[in-house]
Amino acid sequence: MSPADLEFLCALVRARSGLVLTGERGFFAETRLSPLARREGASSVSDLVQRVKSGGDDRLMRAVVEAMLVQETAFFRDRAVFRALQDQVLPALAAARKAPLRVWSAGCGTGQEPYTLAMMAEEGAAPADLDLFASDMSTAALEKAQSGLYTHFEVQRGLPIRSLLRHFEPAEDAWRMREKVRAMVRWRRLNLVDDFNVANPFDLILCRNVVENFDEASRGKVLERLNRALAPDGWLLLGAHEAAPPGFAAAGAAGLFRRKLAAVQAA
Repeated sequence: MSPADLEFLCALVRARSGLVLTGERGFFAETRLSPLARREGASSVSDLVQRVKSGGDDRLMRAVVEAMLVQETAFFRDRAVFRALQDQVLPALAAARKAPLRVWSAGCGTGQEPYTLAMMAEEGAAPADLDLFASDMSTAALEKAQSGLYTHFEVQRGLPIRSLLRHFEPAEDAWRMREKVRAMVRWRRLNLVDDFNVANPFDLILCRNVVENFDEASRGKVLERLNRALAPDGWLLLGAHEAAPPGFAAAGAAGLFRRKLAAVQAA
């Protein structure tokens, strides 16, 4: 891939997703796009990029951008966070609400995070009446999430054996989430960089390790939109090393925040 093609690709990904590619960008692009190039019948990644440059194929452009996204997730990823949700956040919200708790996993990738919350609700470690929503801009990631089908490697990453046996069933050389748990999550394709509005606020929004590599303008816009989508006394969960957005204060586990007024009132 030529330097000009790489710069075009990085600019496209940044414009469409907010993601800023750093490090060994050429190697990363070749690794991510080679499978897509083969599926599309392109002779090389450079040929694939030339097809995108020619314009007129929004499907291919979207597929290229989605292939460049980092989809790193796991069941019960960072157990300290889920202990805080179980012991602190969800009980406090349940005590303050009569209606089901509205929880949104924003940038859910292949679905392990919302499914972890669904399993917790099934096991009594979270309120049983969670109203779970999950979104991602990647169509392929959402299709995998909705299928509930995971490899041996994926279920071995953080998933206790008792949860595996209770909530999954063997599916040839993989494992499929049981229908009861899959039905607990509602899925939607959503690009957080695009403007969006929600009809009813969420009590808890999880957006972990999603915006940390966004350009500054995109990161600020996404956090402001999440702020608008959150209930006044709601909780926001970001990545452990991500900074609080304006008006929020740390509230326990790394990456867990509440609006400063709500945090003071709770104390």
